Amino acid sequence: MSLFGLGSRNQKTFRPKKSAPSGSKGAQLQKHIDATLGSGNLKEAVRLPPGEDLNEWLAVNTVDFFNQVNILYGTLTEFCTAQTCPTMTAGAKYEYRWADGVTIKKPIEVSAPKYVEYLMDWIETQLDDESIFPQKLGTSFPPNFVDVVKTIFKRLFRVYAHIYHSHFQKIISLKEEAHLNTCFKHFVLFTWEFRLIDKGELAPLYELVESILQL
Repeated sequence: MSLFGLGSRNQKTFRPKKSAPSGSKGAQLQKHIDATLGSGNLKEAVRLPPGEDLNEWLAVNTVDFFNQVNILYGTLTEFCTAQTCPTMTAGAKYEYRWADGVTIKKPIEVSAPKYVEYLMDWIETQLDDESIFPQKLGTSFPPNFVDVVKTIFKRLFRVYAHIYHSHFQKIISLKEEAHLNTCFKHFVLFTWEFRLIDKGELAPLYELVESILQL
């Protein structure tokens, strides 16, 4: 199955690719990401381009990483089911429960696919909210913008943690491990560059994170 082909994915979980914010310099920054990623130097690709606004850079990359995780998880929807993954875990030690603070205020235990569905719905709601991710030129970002971005990245990390712990053999059989590893390396370098995820949250994949960062 091609990573970018739809295969027999659950269409509800796999979403259409979201575009970078069109406001201000969204499209221009997206081109910069594509160009620097093409060079193969991921450390260079994550750095804030000279003279650019940090929030703009975080916004465009948040959309980009959301799309990446959607595509990766989309290849696994027929294998990651309520039967195979009745809870959202990352190995034996780590279990994630879902709460969004609005409709579900108290964390609830859900299957891995349900967790990812809730998560992607929640992220999409944030990305579509112009008071958080402004689309219009010259509109300012909210004071809590970085906190929102941190929560998004913290939760996207959990999807990577689940994939590596529960579905890595399947990724290998699909011959997608190189793509998964490159996406995760990009994700780790970006979140480390801007201190978006607390070290404790990285524990389920910490050895892999350490090898990427060469700590």
